[in-house]
Amino acid sequence: MLITTSGQPEPHPGDIRTLMSRRRVLAILALPLLPGRDQSPKMFGDAENYERFMGRWSRLVAPLLVDFTNTADSGKVLDVGSGTGSLAFAIADRKPRVLVLGIDPSQEYIAYASSRNPFPDRVSFQVGDAQDLHFPDESFQTSLSLLVFNFIPDPRKALGEVRRVTKPGGRISAAVWDYGAEMRMLRTFWDAAVSIDARADKLDERHMPLCRAGELLQLWRQGGLENVHEQPIGITMRFQSFADYWEPFHLGQGPAGTYVGSLDRDMLRALRGEVKRRLSLRAEDVPFELPARVWAVRGTVPMRS
Repeated sequence: MLITTSGQPEPHPGDIRTLMSRRRVLAILALPLLPGRDQSPKMFGDAENYERFMGRWSRLVAPLLVDFTNTADSGKVLDVGSGTGSLAFAIADRKPRVLVLGIDPSQEYIAYASSRNPFPDRVSFQVGDAQDLHFPDESFQTSLSLLVFNFIPDPRKALGEVRRVTKPGGRISAAVWDYGAEMRMLRTFWDAAVSIDARADKLDERHMPLCRAGELLQLWRQGGLENVHEQPIGITMRFQSFADYWEPFHLGQGPAGTYVGSLDRDMLRALRGEVKRRLSLRAEDVPFELPARVWAVRGTVPMRS
């Protein structure tokens, strides 16, 4: 079953960013880009820029993950890797009787989400690491994670920690972009990049872990969860123009932004032209849409025997 939605993204805050250590980012994406270029940018170091690049799309996915999870109607809910806040805010909006706590390793993202929190009485954020949760056992009724698990250095350890702090009978869910196929915004970009620069293949996000069908499912089953179910969730990305699509890639966010920042003027011009060609746009000022898909998984913490 494919859950879909569409709609013009709104410019208010919220999103889930990646939960990762700086060393992990560089380890995954190590690539000799071009001579003389800085190879250690802050790929997810600017909350405002990340909002422009990916946050607007995460806001469309967040409420769908809440519904897919069948989030508890009351109690405490954990948002693992809360980033700029989109999932935490979607939970609070759909479940008015729950208390939501979002954790993220980035002090900047925590500050950003906290400063734009529309539910200050029911949503809070704090710096934290999914692999080492400082909460007592069975602290939360439900735990969710949006667009994060593929960036966690040890996802099995993180899932074990999330299971530990979730009550027996409670749901644990996660979703990750389908980077290799139906996340067309990034798939178009990387296909264009690889076609003109073979070195770009090392940065192509299709190599990300946990982004293919069955991978989250296997992780959840190995983590000892019951009633595990995986399915795709789709959204529609609406761009007002080619510039609306292209310019956020210049903000230095994520692997794609890192790659764009490494290019000289001629390569950047060639990449822009190839991306535009693959989008088959009649003109640069014409609105257009692209489909995007995540793989979502949910499971239940076993009851005590």
